[in-house]
Amino acid sequence: YNFAMKKKTKVLNYRVILEQDEDGVFIASVPSLQGCYTQGSTFEEAMNNIRDAIELHLSVKKDLVNESDDTHTEFVGVKNISIPSPYGTFAHI
Repeated sequence: YNFAMKKKTKVLNYRVILEQDEDGVFIASVPSLQGCYTQGSTFEEAMNNIRDAIELHLSVKKDLVNESDDTHTEFVGVKNISIPSPYGTFAHI
């Protein structure tokens, strides 16, 4: 067996943001891949769907330039922030 002929597979890691809306739907997005988002009725479904969306995005990404890449950054955290809205309680930003 020739170990020198074994091909190494590069693994890409992307940060996925998961949120749950008021109807219980899970929304998944990848901030570093513009327009890469999906949803699912369960956490697992949303994760499977975002994996598919990332793979599709990467298959066409080779034609794009200046796409940001977070595969080499370190995740620090996510924090909610509340800002008083001059538009009343109906405003969603």
